[in-house]
Amino acid sequence: MTRRVTIADIAAAAGVSKGAVSYALNGRPGVSETTRTKILAIAAEMGFVPNRAARSLSVSSAQAVGIALRRSARTLGIEPYFMELISGIEATLSAGSFGLTLQIVDTVEAELEVYRRWWAERRVDGVLMCDVGSDDRRLDFVADLGLPAVAVGGPVEGARLPAVWHDDAAPCREILEYLHALGHRRIARVAGFDHLLHTAIRDSAYADTAAALDLEAMETFHSDYTGEQGARITRRLLSSAKRPTAIIFDNDVMAVAGLGVAHELGIHVPHELSIVAWDDSPLCRLTHPALTSLTRDISAYGAQCAQALLSIIGAEPHEDRAFSVQCRPAQLSPRGSTAPARA
Repeated sequence: MTRRVTIADIAAAAGVSKGAVSYALNGRPGVSETTRTKILAIAAEMGFVPNRAARSLSVSSAQAVGIALRRSARTLGIEPYFMELISGIEATLSAGSFGLTLQIVDTVEAELEVYRRWWAERRVDGVLMCDVGSDDRRLDFVADLGLPAVAVGGPVEGARLPAVWHDDAAPCREILEYLHALGHRRIARVAGFDHLLHTAIRDSAYADTAAALDLEAMETFHSDYTGEQGARITRRLLSSAKRPTAIIFDNDVMAVAGLGVAHELGIHVPHELSIVAWDDSPLCRLTHPALTSLTRDISAYGAQCAQALLSIIGAEPHEDRAFSVQCRPAQLSPRGSTAPARA
């Protein structure tokens, strides 16, 4: 057939009413098992695909999950972290016949309005909240709405909704201890947005570890995760009188940009400058030299976040909805971009 198969088509082919077809397709009582088997076989043979919008009206479910991101579309297009995260989320959702609704917003207020509209119009059954902040008013907002939600990040103290998160402190200690063992004493870090919770956790862990190791200098510069800002900060660091012997970047895009600046200035990596990146996307292995990085399975992380949300959506109202899931921390993967510091 060249047009969409309808319930009426199946009813005509099976010689039953449209109501009987609806009962059979939705697993509801009202038809015999013989008739149900016959209808399902005919529907499969005709290539019937349920209308999700119509089905959501009958079962009070949108069969969809939403993500609203305060990032530019351009940034998302080149940021491996989000692409891998969304691939893991989508794989889990599609296996459960759920769709993913993604919307880009400019402000917190716009994001909150998206959540309000989605929930009022039954567009989604729940949301995944990325870029969790140190003092994030979105968390109480969605809890007050009654909108099922999972925070992608944490740990969130006193939260009224679940969180799935990595330990960001332990990898920071591992990086600095590794660079310290290589003889580096002047280390800089190009971080992300300073209002994000994971950035604050890393800031604190780096400062505490640097003090314990008695580093000569440990400076952190916050940015917007883009290659442009990563390159600009790196250029300023490498042009200073006391330039660092190692730089840590909070994402792969900035690390690749920083490596490019080092090449531009004629500074050899790793003999004159060591570079470490987070997330370990394929970008880290395509550069020359390949970048030392913190390795974690971002796709699996996305899958865990989606599974946590689906469990909330399917939970009974009295069940605890404020659980916390801690994933395995990132592991350091040394490569060609790090070497002993020059004496």
